[in-house]
Order: sequence, then structure tokens, then C-alpha cells
Amino acid sequence: MSQQGSAGNVLAAVASLFFPGLGQLLQGRILAALLFFCITATCYFFFVLVIPAIIGGLFHLWSIIDAAKFKSGS
Repeated sequence: MSQQGSAGNVLAAVASLFFPGLGQLLQGRILAALLFFCITATCYFFFVLVIPAIIGGLFHLWSIIDAAKFKSGS
């Protein structure tokens, strides 16, 4: 997963599509994975309130984009 657009980033983005934060976990970014999962899951839990559901959807989309655009530091 050496550069943006690599096969690893595509796999991570697809994983985040199904489970928010899983793509970051596959990339070895544990803190980012936990944050994306917790925020998205909490917002989806309160889906009956419209605003948290929208915020959850935005964070879910952000986790997919973040996994796809990740560039490793080494």
C-alpha cells in the first residue's frame, strides 16, 4: 500500500464501504479506524433523529474517501 490509488487502497475503500473504519484498520491505522467506527456507529444508532443519521452518512463517506486517498509515510 505504497501510494494513492494502489490496489491496497482500493481494497481498503471497499472494506470501508461495508464497515466504516475497516479500511483504515487494514492500512494499520488503528486510531483512525476506531474513531470512524465509533462516530459512524453512534450516529447510525440515533437514525430516528434525522441530523445524526446525515452526520453518520457523511462520516461513513469520509472513511471511504480517507481509505482510498491514504499515502503511507514510509
